[in-house]
Amino acid sequence: MIELKHINKTFRVARRNAGLSEAMRSLFHKEYTLVHALNDVSFRIGEGEMVGYIGPNGAGKSSTIKVMSGILTPDSGECIINGRIPWKERKVHVKEIGVVFGQRSQLWWDVPVIDSFELLRDVYAVDDAAYRHNLDEMTELLNLSELLRTPARQLSLGQRMRCELAASLLHDPKILFLDEPTIGLDAVSKVAVRDFIRRINAERKTTVILTTHDMQDIEAIAERILLIGRGRILLDGSLAELQKRHSRMKRIAVDYADGRFLPLPGLTLQSGEAGRAVFTADMDALSVSEAIAHLAKEANITDISVSGATAEELVLSLYEEFQI
Repeated sequence: MIELKHINKTFRVARRNAGLSEAMRSLFHKEYTLVHALNDVSFRIGEGEMVGYIGPNGAGKSSTIKVMSGILTPDSGECIINGRIPWKERKVHVKEIGVVFGQRSQLWWDVPVIDSFELLRDVYAVDDAAYRHNLDEMTELLNLSELLRTPARQLSLGQRMRCELAASLLHDPKILFLDEPTIGLDAVSKVAVRDFIRRINAERKTTVILTTHDMQDIEAIAERILLIGRGRILLDGSLAELQKRHSRMKRIAVDYADGRFLPLPGLTLQSGEAGRAVFTADMDALSVSEAIAHLAKEANITDISVSGATAEELVLSLYEEFQI
């Protein structure tokens, strides 16, 4: 369904120093720096997959999404989506994709949400029966009935994101690109958005490509992870495989009444406050039982829990491993 081969994209960015003299000088002599946003990016995504596309700021995530959605034309390489080249057959291509950018809106700011939906229906040439069916389904699943007559500028961020998701799916796309869809949302809104995305994937077999810095989004939605850094694909694998690969690291949280924890090779204190401490234990250096025995000897422990690495810790270890 989606195949990228050796995609490259370079931007020319103007640079100048601070100050009025430098501003005047730049009017006649501009200095530019080449930024290699994408460097030989290649991957394939099949129909119905849920993929988390992760990496630090400036890694190339949004540029890749823009290439796949037809907004950007790469300098070189191939991108074939459903048998089409996005930037060459954009009118046909956009009818089969939905895009949600967390920091941009496709809703008209000063008109009721339902007016934006109806305009999008005309833009995508959705027939009335399909539009009505999709609108009713989105309204029910995302609880939009009280929002449709409200101008977009009067919606909270969580309400607007629910409307953005509905707007992106009114034309029943086969692929959904989500770029930071939960940025700034409260916990309740995040859970609602995640549940909705999983349901759409299960019921409609919609392919989902998600870029985010919220690792709870990745845990809740993605089955596969693509890691990009400095414009290159560094890793491609399932979340379960990555967690297994880093299973040697355990998180041990203890509550204690009194005592003081002395250092032990392989056991690192991550955070500590009065009566509670969290450690990371390296299973290559010591076993869980050895770590617990050491902690119990040092303090009067009232409660203890052991868990694998969190998604945030997993991603942090990947960043350190690939030095990005």
